[in-house]
Amino acid sequence: MARPRIAVLGDYERALTRLADWSAIQAQADVVFHHAPLRGDALAAVLREAEVLVLVRDRTPLDAATLQQAERLRYVVFTGTRNTTLDVEALRARGIPVANTEWGPSKESTCEMTWALILAATRQLEMQMATMRRGGWRPAEALPLPGVLHGERLGLIGLGEIGKRVARVGKALGMEVVTWSPRMTPERAAAEGVTAVSLEALLSTSRVVSLHLVPTAETTRLINAERLALMRADALLVNTSRSALIDMEALPRALDRHRPAMAALDVFDEEPVPADYPLRGRTDVVVTPHVGFVSEPVFTMFAKGVVGTLGSWLEGQGRS
Repeated sequence: MARPRIAVLGDYERALTRLADWSAIQAQADVVFHHAPLRGDALAAVLREAEVLVLVRDRTPLDAATLQQAERLRYVVFTGTRNTTLDVEALRARGIPVANTEWGPSKESTCEMTWALILAATRQLEMQMATMRRGGWRPAEALPLPGVLHGERLGLIGLGEIGKRVARVGKALGMEVVTWSPRMTPERAAAEGVTAVSLEALLSTSRVVSLHLVPTAETTRLINAERLALMRADALLVNTSRSALIDMEALPRALDRHRPAMAALDVFDEEPVPADYPLRGRTDVVVTPHVGFVSEPVFTMFAKGVVGTLGSWLEGQGRS
């Protein structure tokens, strides 16, 4: 019996083999790990040969048309509990089973990343560290000094599992926390010790605005040019959720007008971000490479979950 061909896509961190024992899987199947993004002809070549796909998060978009190229496909596993770029219905129509791993502490990780971005921007950490590395101590010119968050307003667009965690930290820092989402109620907000306000009020009064929604038809490009113009001249816009929530073409123009004053972004329309992406070089933007959920305990859960799931599938194939 031929050995199944397993393709692992999107293993940017090269963490899956480090964090789990693949020896039993590799004894029964041919496994190829792809660490760089695959698109176009390169992706098509892999899909034509693969009988099993392992997808690290939603880094490799696979719609129905793309999946048609995977003629030999028999099984799909993705990490985490949701993949927004995989056409699961197209797979089910072909009778191809889809499995997933558990998340691990990804919500905690993303909350911590959100606050890392907020604090890095507010305390000017990027500039301060660069000055130290150059051998300096203070800038040679008079510049605005770092801010303080205590007593300021934190506006959370979305109060789900991550938003709730971000709110608790904000309150611990002495911030006033307000929230809005399409179905927010005063009672739901009050249960978390925060205040529900209109989206316009949140944007126009908050020192920090942080996004924690899932993009839908209702929320895609929610933060557009008109709403960006409502923000305070000293505001910070933070996004560790999905870039589709912001009109990313309007954002640079809004920053040029200093509404908001700064942005801190972990998510982008195109990932990985091209080397010449304009926001990379702006001093009023803090950028990180979509690492909100990327942490050792989360990827340990991913790796062990993938190996366990593949092992069960291979055992089942041996009995069939």
